[in-house]
Amino acid sequence: MTKNTLSIEQLFELQGKVLGSSEWIAIEQTMINTFADVTLDRQFIHVDEEAARQTPFGGTIAHGFLTLSLLSAMAAQVIPTVQGQQSAVNYGINNLRFISPVHSGKRVRGHFHLKNVSEKNKGVYQLIMEVSIEIENQAKPALVTEWLTLVNV
Repeated sequence: MTKNTLSIEQLFELQGKVLGSSEWIAIEQTMINTFADVTLDRQFIHVDEEAARQTPFGGTIAHGFLTLSLLSAMAAQVIPTVQGQQSAVNYGINNLRFISPVHSGKRVRGHFHLKNVSEKNKGVYQLIMEVSIEIENQAKPALVTEWLTLVNV
């Protein structure tokens, strides 16, 4: 994992290539509980450890949107900065699928593949990245998506 500053031309050359993987992030019960409090989503499978043990999950699981929300932190480690970049903002998500639950105590990391770069307006570039969030020691990812970002140069 290395994060670089590139010219816009160099970024275009990375189309179709893997940008890299983030560091592992631990999903602890305190993080899940805090997310539940902030989002008002206190469904028992997330916050009631005893009741969640009685479900097919066998314990508490992170909210899918908690896992998704970690993309920004993961991307900050991997996606290169463009020379002269003034901002980079979320533009949207395509084809989001939550594949596997993330159990409390597991670690996750993001894998980023730059699918496309295009100029939407003068100095505004759209990046489309295929992203998967891996769960440590599990075959299936937590989620897969196509993530759109706008970079202003």
